[in-house]
Amino acid sequence: MPIPEFIRDLRAQVGHRELWLSGVSVVVLDDSGRVLLTRRVDNGQWAVVSGVLEPGEEPARAALREVREETAVTADIVRLTSIDVTPLITYPNGDQTRYLDVCFLARYVDGDPRAADDENSDVAWFAPDALPSDLTDTSALRIEKALSGNAEAWFAR
Repeated sequence: MPIPEFIRDLRAQVGHRELWLSGVSVVVLDDSGRVLLTRRVDNGQWAVVSGVLEPGEEPARAALREVREETAVTADIVRLTSIDVTPLITYPNGDQTRYLDVCFLARYVDGDPRAADDENSDVAWFAPDALPSDLTDTSALRIEKALSGNAEAWFAR
């Protein structure tokens, strides 16, 4: 999905300066316990599915929308796993953003995983003990918290 229109409108006002946005991420597991990851076009690294919430959008619905848009997979939300703030991200075009991220654990329902948008070049399943070495730091944290077995969502104290 291209940059949402509301962000284009904001960027017209603030240029490349830092934007504070709300985002979602999803750790999707299949029946074998493998994690669904995407290889991002912007940085070439593997990551969990993530995206920006549209104005007024519920986070869990946004998470499932992002999974469908990015991977052509249908999933069901299991639970909230973590809430964190990303470090400052500078995109190749110079835009700077920091996200308040709400992360969910989801289970795979159906669909053949593929890079279904222009944000990702690849989609694949990985065993939790065989994650790629070029996994983003934020994704490593989100996977760790999602698979920790804790019933409560993690957040920095």
